[in-house]
Amino acid sequence: MPDKKIIAVVGATGAQGGGLVRAILADKDGQFAARALTRNVDADKAKALEKAGAEVVRADLDDEESLKKAFAGAHGAFCVTNFWEHFSPEKEYAQAGNMARAAKAAGLQHVIWSTLEDTRTKVPLTDDRMPTLQGKYKVPHFDAKGEADQIFRDVGVPTTFLLTSFYWENLIHFGAGPKPGPDGKLALTYPMGDKKLPGIAAEDIGKTALAIFKRGREYIGKTVAIAGEHLSGKEMADKLSRALDKEVTYNAVPAEVYRGFGFPGADDMGNMFQFKADFNDYYVGVRDIESARKLNPELQTFDKWLERHKEEIPVE
Repeated sequence: MPDKKIIAVVGATGAQGGGLVRAILADKDGQFAARALTRNVDADKAKALEKAGAEVVRADLDDEESLKKAFAGAHGAFCVTNFWEHFSPEKEYAQAGNMARAAKAAGLQHVIWSTLEDTRTKVPLTDDRMPTLQGKYKVPHFDAKGEADQIFRDVGVPTTFLLTSFYWENLIHFGAGPKPGPDGKLALTYPMGDKKLPGIAAEDIGKTALAIFKRGREYIGKTVAIAGEHLSGKEMADKLSRALDKEVTYNAVPAEVYRGFGFPGADDMGNMFQFKADFNDYYVGVRDIESARKLNPELQTFDKWLERHKEEIPVE
């Protein structure tokens, strides 16, 4: 509809962006229209979004000019980066700058920047509790996003800073789910001790973002931290056991052991879990479930998410 305000959605074929596009399209009588940004407009996921009713536009986060064109005429934008595509915090920081400057040039009225904490504010590089990675980071996939917050402020873009949580979809797609040990029994392995891990369904990030856009200027300049539930590793394992109808135990390994597992990004993930455990009161405290539920009444619990996705979790 021509009278609808356009929200340009970065990462529209990914978890967070895709969730927002689908939330906008499902809100038939809402005030917004979805413009899905993707590098490859011919990809199957892009074609599916177009068929569902989204405008699909090519944009490359490494190309500021393409972002200016993609943002042109839009009311707002959802901005996100994907560290795991390239493992480069410098690239994430540069991409955030490209998005911020393009948003300013396009005169956007509201940007939501999907960010995370810069862990170095709590664990300086001189702190040897966890190793420094890539020369100047503690948790690279957190730190560059958090550092980039200031770019949006400096450029003068009306921004809401959205702090997300561990996606439960990581149990399906990222290899963070239960794995069989030498005895064949399934175990969930995180270096979190008995601390709580805030988690969320990726699609709920999109629904919450839409609610923030709907509230107009209320959340501009503010940080919103969201989670669907705070669960310990044991609580997650118990819920997985019931959902999968197979015993899943929780294996609380030390962070240094997790860092040594050898998969790409294991050191980053080990430091991330350690940060969440060491600063658990802070990390859990800011991710207020009730505030998230007020924005998104459909916010899922882990049990509800498992009902819908348990068949997708690989357990072999």
